[in-house]
Amino acid sequence: MSKLMFFIFLSWLTGNPLIAILILLIIVYFIDRRFVGVFPSISKPFKRYRAISKLRQQLNLNHFDVSSKRELARLLLEKKRFKEAYDLLEQVKPYSESSAEFWDDLGTALIGLGRLEEGEQQILHALSLNERVKYGQPYLHLAMAFRENNPEKALTYAAKFGEIQSSSSEACYLLGSLYHSLGRKEEAKQALDESKTIYRSLPKYKKRHERKWALRSYLKSLTL
Repeated sequence: MSKLMFFIFLSWLTGNPLIAILILLIIVYFIDRRFVGVFPSISKPFKRYRAISKLRQQLNLNHFDVSSKRELARLLLEKKRFKEAYDLLEQVKPYSESSAEFWDDLGTALIGLGRLEEGEQQILHALSLNERVKYGQPYLHLAMAFRENNPEKALTYAAKFGEIQSSSSEACYLLGSLYHSLGRKEEAKQALDESKTIYRSLPKYKKRHERKWALRSYLKSLTL
């Protein structure tokens, strides 16, 4: 009732119910970004664009800046510009042999280019250097990559990811989503339930980051 009254008040104040709805949506968005985080950040793409531009300028001044090339490649992977990211990573390969993060990025680029087996080998090499690199996310990437043409392999990688990320609402949500996409509804339900259980057990200072994943788990479990 209070929400309805607030909407009526905004409609009266603005003289236009459409503007009132827009104001309500903006308020909901900012409340979500402050306390929950389900909605995507509007500013993130602009920040990434500025970071990419800055790194390109840096490389124009110093073409041999390895760390800038790797950071630029990582940002390009986020934008799914796999060919450009792959080319940059190939340039810095001689200087990155011992970096698990590098091999995971290279494998991700190869998978994005459709070179699935090559990408798998590079990511497995990253995991051989450090199984907990990026908190086990490479296992999830592999599971997602193989979920259509090799579901059993996808499930194997998903299980390994679950072993590493056994106390994270986000990880359980991602795992549940993967199981759901593979048609494994029982495993999906268990993972989503675990996500909500983990969230309830977290101390207050950790709940801010995990809250959106617990909410997404709840909403997704309604579709099972």
